[in-house]
Amino acid sequence: MTDFSKFEKTADISFKNKDLLKQAFTHRSFVNENKAFGLGHNERLEFLGDAVLELVVTEYLYSKYPSATEGDLTSYRSALVNAITLSEVARKLNVNEFLLLSKGEAKDEGRARLYILANTIEAIIGAVFLDQGYETARKFISENTFHLIDKIVEDKTWLDSKSYFQEMAQEYTGITPSYKTVKEEGPDHDRHFTVGVYLEKELVVSGEGKSKQEAEQDAARKALQAKGWLK
Repeated sequence: MTDFSKFEKTADISFKNKDLLKQAFTHRSFVNENKAFGLGHNERLEFLGDAVLELVVTEYLYSKYPSATEGDLTSYRSALVNAITLSEVARKLNVNEFLLLSKGEAKDEGRARLYILANTIEAIIGAVFLDQGYETARKFISENTFHLIDKIVEDKTWLDSKSYFQEMAQEYTGITPSYKTVKEEGPDHDRHFTVGVYLEKELVVSGEGKSKQEAEQDAARKALQAKGWLK
């Protein structure tokens, strides 16, 4: 049996409703495989947590960067709440240790696990919000994400990588980049895309994401690093 009290100690939160916490870690595949489980999967909590996370982060960035434009603040927020950043947060909280997955999903430690971890963090935030209220949810988010923003701004990972790569590609090569979907996989509710970014016929790199747009941004970000065009 999974001991969720270990997570409560790590996160410094004691849940009143333990089932809420358990549900936050429950992937759809586990419920499908265990019909008598008695609880739902975590996708509704994820939906709620995503909204709470966005509000808390928006409020924080608005206060921290009083001179930043709306566009920059939006980019900062996107970089702070994307799947890559949230999966890092999940790993530091040992979320992987508590996931309730089907036997098939449990074997997959690849790219799909990154998105499961990120989605679970959002579900946990939703569970904290329902169980403890906004202020406790805000405290959880602030303690686990706010410290990351300085590095995001310093390393320019907040940039709209696709626009920036196009600008740099035209400056250095005179070529407008193009993007091609290399692979689509996963069920409809959990799609994963691999997209290549090309300079004419040259495949620079491939990127991945839960949507084509996210995969294109990932590819552009990697391409900027590969070409050494991050100024």
